[in-house]
Amino acid sequence: MTLFPTPAEWTRAREHAGLATNSHDDMHAGEIETSILLHAEPDHAAPDRPFLLTHGMRAYTDTGVIGYPSHATAAKGKAVLTSLTHDFETHLHALDETGPTTNA
Repeated sequence: MTLFPTPAEWTRAREHAGLATNSHDDMHAGEIETSILLHAEPDHAAPDRPFLLTHGMRAYTDTGVIGYPSHATAAKGKAVLTSLTHDFETHLHALDETGPTTNA
């Protein structure tokens, strides 16, 4: 029985790939795992999904990927969250304007 990969093999793989992070700082869902997944499960286009809610994602993708994760960046994520924060503020104002309702 063997346990593979060992820490030494992970370190060599990181060095071989030119990763910027080490195993201590990049423990889960970071540079190494995302890099492996982008290679193993690349972008997957499934433009026609008429029965997605009926048949589920498995009918359209074996990997669970529908879309283009390789297009993602931290800057885009920040812009999305900024936009959603701004839009949520308008919802809060709308709630404040209507006030509570009662069935009297």
